Amino acid sequence: MTPAIAPTVGIDFGTTNTVVAIAGPDGEAAVLRFEAPAGEVTAFRSTLSFQIRQATAGQEPERLVEAGPWAIDAYVEDALETRFVQSFKTFAASAAFTDTVIDNRRYRFEDLLGAFLLRLRDHGGDGMADLPARVIVGRPVTFAGGRPDEALALARYEAAFARLGFTDIRYAYEPIGAAFFFARTLQTDATVLVADFGGGTSDFSIVRFERAAGGLRSTALARSGVGVAGDAFDYRIIDQLVSPELGKGGEYRTFGKTLPIPQRYYAAFARWDQLALLRASKDMRDIRALARTATEPEKLDRLIEILDDNHGYALYRAVSALKMDLSRHTEATFSFVAGSIRIEAPVSRSMFEGWIAPELAAIEAAVDQAIARSGLAAGQIDRIFLTGGTSFDPAVRDIFHRRFGPDRIETGGEFESIASGLALIGREPDLDVWSAPRAVAG
Repeated sequence: MTPAIAPTVGIDFGTTNTVVAIAGPDGEAAVLRFEAPAGEVTAFRSTLSFQIRQATAGQEPERLVEAGPWAIDAYVEDALETRFVQSFKTFAASAAFTDTVIDNRRYRFEDLLGAFLLRLRDHGGDGMADLPARVIVGRPVTFAGGRPDEALALARYEAAFARLGFTDIRYAYEPIGAAFFFARTLQTDATVLVADFGGGTSDFSIVRFERAAGGLRSTALARSGVGVAGDAFDYRIIDQLVSPELGKGGEYRTFGKTLPIPQRYYAAFARWDQLALLRASKDMRDIRALARTATEPEKLDRLIEILDDNHGYALYRAVSALKMDLSRHTEATFSFVAGSIRIEAPVSRSMFEGWIAPELAAIEAAVDQAIARSGLAAGQIDRIFLTGGTSFDPAVRDIFHRRFGPDRIETGGEFESIASGLALIGREPDLDVWSAPRAVAG
């Protein structure tokens, strides 16, 4: 009798969303559903909120930590008293990030991720009540950041995921997870290029699938990645439309001289996680001082309001809405309204594509690199599977249309394919081919 295969968990911890899937004895992967305040979801937002509930008579102050949709609700209900953190995956591989202080308590990256995972488990209900020993965690081909330290990132992951009680923690490339998900639809042998577009990274893998007795045989041929994706597109929008209205490019007066306002205050908008950190930094004191001597003080006042009143999430929603509108229409209106701030502007798709041209070039170069590493010509790749939110962008899709033609391109399961594939990888008899324990930090 063939021994039963224990269930395995696949977790796609993404910059924007996190998805959990569990592969059971029947060999199928089921995506975990969360009963969120606004309705059932499978994509659990990768966000955290921290609130301090003031002490009542005879009681200590209470720190309330939430994650996902519940964190967003906490922020929306009381933005002034909530520390809201999103896109924190982007500094997983940053040696420069050691910790951040929230309500007089220091949080390292593994503390933030651990707190997030524990709340995700709690909100998962019965689906995460009795977790198996093995988890397959998705990881990008290239971590986000200028000089990403891969071993450091995986060591931080290890510490955080161990807090859920997993004892067999393994890592697989995110596009490989998507490839396993896509392979279920194949009826013949095929060489597949999987393009996974997340919030912080764009990753590409080429895998050969061949039909054999007992199922499909898989061979990884090549992979590549680049640390830019949806968040980088967001920054270009903010840099063009919002930052000039917050003082970027302006001047201030000091000791009889007129000097430019430092650009570093606006670089924080390149990463959503940095907005929450900037609010508590010494730069915030400098910005308040600059507002008193700026030639256009009302613009610095807007920047201060965004940071003080925690309007970062409202800005994120405005940027996301513009990207979605431009994926469907050639023209759209950007509208950011929060508190006393109102910034609106018409934007054409061609304008947006001009802004993101450097990122498109980097993505295109990474695609070419994967093809070159495989030793194949573009014509020898049978199918192209696009997944992730940024895959909806017409300019991104055009990269693949030009190389392969639209007939070979497929999409689907944009937010669930990776987690499902990771869970299926956990059932592979030769698991070491597709996943590995974390690298040891040097």
